[in-house]
Amino acid sequence: MTANRPPASVDESTGEEAAVLPGRDSGQAIENAVETLRRTFASRRTRGLTWRRNQLAGIERLLSENEALITNALAEDMGRSSAETWMGDIVTPSVEAAYARKNLHKWARRRHTRLPIAAMPGRGWYEYEPLGVVLVIGPWNYPLNLTLGPLVGAIAAGNCVILKPSEYSPATSRLLARLVPHYLDNDAVKVVEGDGQVTQDLLARGLDHVFFTGGIEIGKLVMAGAARQLTPVTLELGGKSPVIVTQQANLEVAARRIAWSKFMNSGQTCIAPDYVLVDRTIKEEFLARLITAVKTFRSAELDSGMRIINRRHHDRLVDMIASSGGMVAFGGRADGDNLTIQPTIVLDPNLESKLMSNEIFGPILPTIAVDSMADALEFVSARPKPLAAYLFSNSRSERRKMLSSISAGAVVVNHAVIHSLVPQLPFGGVGGSGFGSYHGKWGFEQFSHRKAVLSKRAFPDLSIIYPPYSTAKLRMMRRIF
Repeated sequence: MTANRPPASVDESTGEEAAVLPGRDSGQAIENAVETLRRTFASRRTRGLTWRRNQLAGIERLLSENEALITNALAEDMGRSSAETWMGDIVTPSVEAAYARKNLHKWARRRHTRLPIAAMPGRGWYEYEPLGVVLVIGPWNYPLNLTLGPLVGAIAAGNCVILKPSEYSPATSRLLARLVPHYLDNDAVKVVEGDGQVTQDLLARGLDHVFFTGGIEIGKLVMAGAARQLTPVTLELGGKSPVIVTQQANLEVAARRIAWSKFMNSGQTCIAPDYVLVDRTIKEEFLARLITAVKTFRSAELDSGMRIINRRHHDRLVDMIASSGGMVAFGGRADGDNLTIQPTIVLDPNLESKLMSNEIFGPILPTIAVDSMADALEFVSARPKPLAAYLFSNSRSERRKMLSSISAGAVVVNHAVIHSLVPQLPFGGVGGSGFGSYHGKWGFEQFSHRKAVLSKRAFPDLSIIYPPYSTAKLRMMRRIF
């Protein structure tokens, strides 16, 4: 007797088909959830700043009081260590919630503007109003951070929210569904679990905004589904984030920071360094320091390997190494039974290989020698715009060249990925790496409508703007307008 096979879905990071469990929440449950949220939003209770602050404080408590449960869930889903869970999924949304709670009164106040003479006498300003019922679709790689992080902005703006966690991190999804009702207003924030069909069902409800974090191919499907209802979207995608290491870099620091940022979470990070372009004259020294750093930081995983989320993703990465055309300078061993891959460095791969044409999203770091920084900049500029770009150099002129030459969601000098921890900076992509941004005030504004207001008195009511228009009237209006 043949066991029933789970229906096919699509891996959020790769766009490839993968077997997953069927959608958990039914169409009726989804309809009930959406209607509850719409009634709550219509009641206007989410508009008060006190309500918003209380919900933000609830997010902080959810994270601080359940660290052990969160750690266990992510260990089950991804084999993640407690230290990386704290750094990757707990501290950032907690800091974001606290920052929003403390600054909300400044963000939400109306902004008065000057008026041109044609609009005087009068007063003009713009004020922020919430969008309504919004959908946050979370990814599997940082399932709390990248689900609760956007929630912070949505709540700060006064919206009702549906959270749709990834089905590829089921333990964390179940935990969110269990915890959220205990810490947040259950009539204003709902967790809906399920697969891609559940997502499409939600999109068909004509919500007021959709925030998606994941791979480019699924981003296209989300955008297409939202377009049928003219629902605006924010897409946080990915791409191949480059690192440039010049002769002016501190190689010891560069090696440590690249090794740390690349191999955290088994390389399954959207802003992880995807490849390194290193000046040919320092290539050997940099490589030696990089390997030393990887051995130091990842000694426990050199034998066991780094856990990959699922079979399809694992096999895709193994094929990338095998077909790269480059030399494996470090690591390279994979264990299909345990879905692990060693931290791996590949030297000078074929530039047309899958390793260099697709986002890696795994513990593999291609390293390519270039003759100059100009060559590195040309290499990056000829490819799709990345979510982040990293430069290791102590030269101000090289930093200026990087900033003026490279279009990316963010540029970080002498570090990598650390910008995602800064709520004072916007986080988002450009071009194929996504559009829209969040974190801090930027998240509040992403989930708000800036409503323009012009207030006039009944008098004076100048007759000059009303017809009939004489030559003298038109002459006067041309001067005024």
